[in-house]
Amino acid sequence: MHYAYRYRLHPTEAQRETLDYHRDTCRQLYNHALNEFEQIPESAGTLNQRVRQVRDQLPNLKDWWNELTDLYSTVAQAAVMRIEDSIKALSQLKQNGYNVGSLNWKAPSEFRSFTYIQSGFEFDKKNGQTVLSLSKLADIPISSHREIPDDVTIKEVCIKKERTGEWYASFAVEGKEEPPKPANPDRCVGIDVGILKYAHDTDGRAVGSLDL
Repeated sequence: MHYAYRYRLHPTEAQRETLDYHRDTCRQLYNHALNEFEQIPESAGTLNQRVRQVRDQLPNLKDWWNELTDLYSTVAQAAVMRIEDSIKALSQLKQNGYNVGSLNWKAPSEFRSFTYIQSGFEFDKKNGQTVLSLSKLADIPISSHREIPDDVTIKEVCIKKERTGEWYASFAVEGKEEPPKPANPDRCVGIDVGILKYAHDTDGRAVGSLDL
């Protein structure tokens, strides 16, 4: 069974700059990889094989592209393999009757995440607070409001910047069983975004429309 845990990150201003630097380096790598991929004829292999051909160029790219050495290895690999996921998503939309085009280069505002696969991340305690330690990046304070069970496998961690400027970490995990229900459901509150009101909760409270 696959599911995800999503946590809010609380980076300092310096860490925000570093996160944006890594995000944009991944974006530039994706754009470069997409250009390289488009030069490979379809007869050269399956979609996965052609994307992997581009991914295998990473060691040579690092010889002249110094910024790539700042990225953790799986982060760089994931940025390239994102091409395969994007093409599959477009194909699915086309099968569902949507009129779709081809992949385009990503502008800075369009590329908002990067991913650590299987390694390069861990929870830690520093100065009395929980942090997410990201290899080659930083120890970022995190709101760990729910524990990840010990018996699950963390497949990847996606670090994403929302359009509001907030940063989040999503842990994709694989486990044998569904996550346990809350021990004290009476203490839980459900929140739903509304139309006439900004939000409603299960206690009957409503928040009016916000002037944004």
